[in-house]
Amino acid sequence: MTNERESLLNLTNKSRAFARCASHARDELHGFRTWLKWLCVDQSNAWTACLSWFVFVWLAIVVPALSHFVLACADCDSLHNRPYDAVAQLSLSGVAALSFICLSDFIRKYGLRRFLFFDKLCNESEIVRKGYTEQFNRSLKILFVFVLPCFAAESAYKIWWYSSGGTRIPFLGNVIVSNTVACILDLSSWFYRTMVFFLVCVLFRLICCLQILRLQDFAQVFQIDSDVESVLREHLRIRRHLRIISHRFRSFILCALVFITASQFASLLMATRSRGDVSIYHTGELAVCSVSLLAGLMIILRSATRITHKAQGVTCLAAKWNVCATIDSFDTADTETNPVARVSDEQISFSEESSDLDDVGDEEDELDNTKFVPSYVYSTISFQKRQALVTYFENNRAGITVYGFMLDRTSLHTIFGIELSLVLWLLGKTIGIS
Repeated sequence: MTNERESLLNLTNKSRAFARCASHARDELHGFRTWLKWLCVDQSNAWTACLSWFVFVWLAIVVPALSHFVLACADCDSLHNRPYDAVAQLSLSGVAALSFICLSDFIRKYGLRRFLFFDKLCNESEIVRKGYTEQFNRSLKILFVFVLPCFAAESAYKIWWYSSGGTRIPFLGNVIVSNTVACILDLSSWFYRTMVFFLVCVLFRLICCLQILRLQDFAQVFQIDSDVESVLREHLRIRRHLRIISHRFRSFILCALVFITASQFASLLMATRSRGDVSIYHTGELAVCSVSLLAGLMIILRSATRITHKAQGVTCLAAKWNVCATIDSFDTADTETNPVARVSDEQISFSEESSDLDDVGDEEDELDNTKFVPSYVYSTISFQKRQALVTYFENNRAGITVYGFMLDRTSLHTIFGIELSLVLWLLGKTIGIS
């Protein structure tokens, strides 16, 4: 009895902790907030906000402009000439400005705790809380997994360019010291801009992971004795949160997609015009920049389409639930007349199902699979209620939207087709590919 009381008290304390809307100095976001301060994107007070904007202007605007207009030598040889530097600098500075403005607006309006939906976890199950906490702890690791390889490649290129005589401006009185300082500033600017962009992408992925965990937990209502009203209320709550996420990130997703697409087409146009002037020495920085931007865009689109696929998988699960319950209601009379045959048929069907599922592995989705839904408790729900719920799911598909357009796999195919057509048209106009 004492152990049960202690466990109940611990669960109550956890619920109260997750129910907080305000933050304090030593909450679960303390480490993440400290890391934001080191990155100079924390805007929790006036002093940190001014410092954040100063660092942004310096590293995202001033340093790239100095690197392009001042530090590049006018009489460089063919290896140290940088014909694509303007496109690379504008692309990184543009997405960094978009990410920084959106992140500042999010934190200023909602606060970090509310923005990451930590204040809503009090209404979730323990499985969702634990899974979201694990994803939150992994978010920084995922961030550095994408940033550090690109930063290593950029560092190798910049160190080679400065150390091999790329610039000859001794603005500190010594060529070596001048090149060292310029290289450090250039790399700091690149790291800051890339980190800010990937930070927003990873935070979007983190929020989508929470909704995926909620959908997986919501799918369990079809395995237990649930009434239609409770299922409908929970689905409406999930759809509301998905609309909130779509409304917050729709401008960022659309602007990032348009801006990155435009930068890639500008890079392709310049590369095709230069013809034989394309080499690793000239396009190395542009290639690293393009890989970074496309990786961040893929994080956004994959997270959005994944959660949309999971949300639409609920419709298939509900339809299967309705079919299994309907079949069970029709087979009730057969069970009363011949119970032995009914039991033997069930044993054969479930044994065949289990043998088939052994070969599937992890290839099937947990919300859209070929497993039968147990229907031993669904006879209390009428067919009309179940059919009404399935009809509601079919006509109210949830997911991430951008100004009304659903981001699903069909949308990705459409985007890919449009951009491939534009690429082929551009290549046809420049180098004659038809």
